[in-house]
Amino acid sequence: MLNMKILVTYYSVTGNTKKIAEAIYDAASEGNEIDLKDLNDISIKAFSNYDLVFLGSACHDSDLTHIVLQFLKTTPKTSDFKLAGFVTHASYTAEKGDYEKEMYDKWAGRCIKSFESFAQDNNVTFLGFFNCMGIPSPPIEKFIHDQIVTEEEQWVKYLEIIKKHPDENDIADAKQFAQEIIEKFG
Repeated sequence: MLNMKILVTYYSVTGNTKKIAEAIYDAASEGNEIDLKDLNDISIKAFSNYDLVFLGSACHDSDLTHIVLQFLKTTPKTSDFKLAGFVTHASYTAEKGDYEKEMYDKWAGRCIKSFESFAQDNNVTFLGFFNCMGIPSPPIEKFIHDQIVTEEEQWVKYLEIIKKHPDENDIADAKQFAQEIIEKFG
């Protein structure tokens, strides 16, 4: 492992994104100087103190949260850090099937595009993206039931799935993602 200075920072509404941040932190800690911080506890200027930043967000309105998007808009154009993004969302994951991919693209698909756009606009190397399902907040759950998964039988199945996430597999996948990003960095 390299001896890098790493920041794992996140904005979490329900605790899902925080769980993934903690898994990334655990996986990236060995041999590195690493900090785990809530996004509310840092300034964008702090990013320049790190070689690698893992930035996490909940997904709202099919994109990164407004707070994360606003935070990224304040990034200096001369940034030396490399970036990896991660998101938790209340959509299915794109890998499951056609219906699930369509749902993911419509309701969470802009997240990676926002990370990529930020990286390109700010000359930041973007090393990768991780996403997983997470339990929605009550207002988001109501929105999903009212607007997206409206058929009752499908809603019951959706709830059975979503209420389990992030699960042990998601945590393991997040740790693997962190290791892969560190390998890419080197």
